This record gives sequence, C-alpha cells and structure tokens, in this order.
Amino acid sequence: MSTDRRERRRRLFEAAAQQGGYFTAAQAKSLGYSYQAQAHHVEAGNWWRVDRGLFRLVEWVPGTHDELARWTLWSRSRAVVSHESAATVHGIGEFESGRIHLTVPPGFTMHDDAVALHYAHLPADDVSERSGYRVTTPLRTLVDIATNASDEDQLARAIDDARRTGLITTRRLRSRAESLDPRAALYIERAIQQAETS
Repeated sequence: MSTDRRERRRRLFEAAAQQGGYFTAAQAKSLGYSYQAQAHHVEAGNWWRVDRGLFRLVEWVPGTHDELARWTLWSRSRAVVSHESAATVHGIGEFESGRIHLTVPPGFTMHDDAVALHYAHLPADDVSERSGYRVTTPLRTLVDIATNASDEDQLARAIDDARRTGLITTRRLRSRAESLDPRAALYIERAIQQAETS
C-alpha cells in the first residue's frame, strides 16, 4: 500500500472515529476518495453502505450510542438528540421508543421512518456535545418530555434518577420548565411531588 493510500486511510479512520465509525460520501471525497473509489470499497467489503451517501467502516467495533452519530450525519449536523432518546443517553428513566428522537430547526425537510422529529431552535445552554453527536441537557430533556405529556410515573422516575445522580436540582428544573412551557411546568410539578412522596 502506498504512503498516500495509507495516509488517506488513516485520515478517514480518524474522521470516522469521531462519528461512531460513520462518515459521509462528501467527507470521503474531501479526503481523496473518488465516488468510483467509494463504490470499490463498498464492493470490496471495506465499508458498509448505511444509507445514501453514508458509510461505516466494517472493522468498527460498535459503541453504546454510535447510532446517534449516524443520525447526526444524516441530518447534515442539524439535529440534536432529544426527548426519550436523550433520556437514554443520560441514563434517566426507562422510556421506550421505537424511534430516535431528534430536535431539528424549523424548516428542516428531511424525513425517515426511524426518527421522530421535533422542531425548535435550541439555545446553546440546552445542548451538550458528545462524540459524534449533540444531545439536549438533562434539564431540557425533562422539559421536552413533559411538554409531550408523557406518562407521569415515567416522568417522576426520570426526575428522581436525574436528581439522585446529580444531573439536576429541583429548583433549576422548575425554573427551566416555567421559562419554556407553562404546561410542561405543571406536569413537572406533579411529577416532582410524586417522586418526593414515593
């Protein structure tokens, strides 16, 4: 293997390593892989074609939340993992959802049956960076879940988990909910009272 090819492969691996083993056709092209070379690597079994213009390294050992990097790339880095999916990332509650929940900017037009899209402009304080994706903070996650009027028992468990692990304080949660959505604040207040009495 020539030095140029080794260097190109190393740079591709470095990029994919920051994204759960995933990379886009545009990223590969910017590193020197022509579209013909990309097709060759898929046919040779070096790369998996995950979606149109989206690949994953075959030798990549999957991590816990790697699929979230895939949806970030799918959204062209406009999506933030949110709602029940963010609760799973933070290890709070036991929400079950058959789809990945993403918050995207209003006007976002892409769709996929595997994702549930929520539309909002998220302030930087409500978002934290992870390896290959962004996720709403525990405070914002709980408010978002409450906004959807989810199961009160589940919400109470998630709030209790977040408090016990030091991710939130009750005071800050109440304050953030009141500033974002009065209806969510009401659900959160009832869930807090339920968590405190259980």
